[in-house]
Amino acid sequence: MTHIRSHILAAFAVAGIFVTAPAFAQSSACQEGQKILQERQGLIQQINKLTSSGKNKQIDPRAACSIFTKLVTNGTAGQKWMTDNKDWCQIPDQLVQSFAEDHKRSQQFKGQACGAAARMAEMEKRAKQQQTQQGGIAGKMGGGLTGTLTVPKGAL
Repeated sequence: MTHIRSHILAAFAVAGIFVTAPAFAQSSACQEGQKILQERQGLIQQINKLTSSGKNKQIDPRAACSIFTKLVTNGTAGQKWMTDNKDWCQIPDQLVQSFAEDHKRSQQFKGQACGAAARMAEMEKRAKQQQTQQGGIAGKMGGGLTGTLTVPKGAL
């Protein structure tokens, strides 16, 4: 996770040069790129919040999957925008290459996070099924995991 942060931060450092380019202020197409990069920066901040909560604390794969899905969507739009507007908005080749590499890493992290989220959901589903099955049998036998026990009424 730290590896992706350093590369993304490097891309934004290069993007700082890109944002101050004179042609950037001249075109609404160039301003669209700024919106894409700002959205990306916000998503990266969300990822940083997930990972900064402690070294021993595990990241919730469902939250990570959601954010990385948005990041990949943003990266796809960003790559398309950069390809279409590279010359007009004076986007440096280094930024285009760095952005493409970061996008590939985002796709890998998305796959890992969403895979873990799917496994987690499957395990929760199985646990609920087992609990339901065990609760039904135990209820018929007069107790068990449900916490109920039928006591005979009347004189013993």
